[in-house]
Amino acid sequence: MAVKRIKILAIESSCDETAAAVVVNGREILSNVISSQIAFHTQYGGVVPEIASRKHIEKINQVIEQALTDAGTKLGEIDAIGVTYGPGLVGALLVGVAEAKAISFAKNIPLVGVHHIEGHICANYIENKELEPPFLCLVVSGGHTHLVKVLDYGVYEVLGRTRDDAAGEAFDKVARAIGLGYPGGPKIEKVAKEGNPYAIAFPRAKVADGPYDFSFSGLKSAVLNYLNGCNMKGIPVVQADVAASFQKAVSDVLCANVEKALEEFGAEKFAIAGGVASNGTLREALREVCEKHGAAFYSPSPIFCTDNAAMIGVAAYYDFMAGKRDGLDLNAVPNLRL
Repeated sequence: MAVKRIKILAIESSCDETAAAVVVNGREILSNVISSQIAFHTQYGGVVPEIASRKHIEKINQVIEQALTDAGTKLGEIDAIGVTYGPGLVGALLVGVAEAKAISFAKNIPLVGVHHIEGHICANYIENKELEPPFLCLVVSGGHTHLVKVLDYGVYEVLGRTRDDAAGEAFDKVARAIGLGYPGGPKIEKVAKEGNPYAIAFPRAKVADGPYDFSFSGLKSAVLNYLNGCNMKGIPVVQADVAASFQKAVSDVLCANVEKALEEFGAEKFAIAGGVASNGTLREALREVCEKHGAAFYSPSPIFCTDNAAMIGVAAYYDFMAGKRDGLDLNAVPNLRL
């Protein structure tokens, strides 16, 4: 008997990417269109929320039309609309949510609100067709650092989260401080290849009352203090060494918590997700941790690590199949917790 093909139109607008995708049965991507705003925000050294919202309004209809065209699909063939409703920038989220609700109402298509972090976790299903829960997942992005037990589709237990800065946020701030600009992650990774990761002893923070929690604000402050100290003493700053030493400190903290979780829970599968998951140095370090503990290592391609709508479509499919439906009162929730 032929398996019914459930087509999801997905919309993502939580930060500075306007994206739409068409996903079939949670694993097959028919289209994935992303309109990035990096060029607009680079001149300001980071994402400006008002500009992000305005650009989403300009681009959202275009990316949806392109996603449907690329997929060879019409709105009448869509079974449900998945949209990110949090967490993220409230103005940016509202653009996507309003668009999804308008289409849902006009075409009478079921609406499914998707948690952005759940989307990142679900990005692992796109290329790893054999991956199924349960598994451990580390989500590292500009706004989030979470260590999560994925118990089943749509069922999560958060083991730890950042108490202050997210890892990606620390990358952006340190990149700005050493004169690399925005976006920080890829620029630090590139420069760090020329540096010595053991040149500067930056701290690795442990959170006493949360064994799986993270803290990166102290590390960020340590880098700024180091730069100020060099400046005051007239010591030249070796940009590559600062980048490599900082990157190593972040990687060590993430790996230590993952290793602890693999030991405690005996997980056989581990996945990484989020924008910082495209960092090659971090990937290799985590792969080695997994090999040491006999756990299979999964990661999405870099295009599915950064914000995209395909991952939202995957998450929406599993939510839809579990019976989740949202009404036209769905609203943006900027601080939504997993």
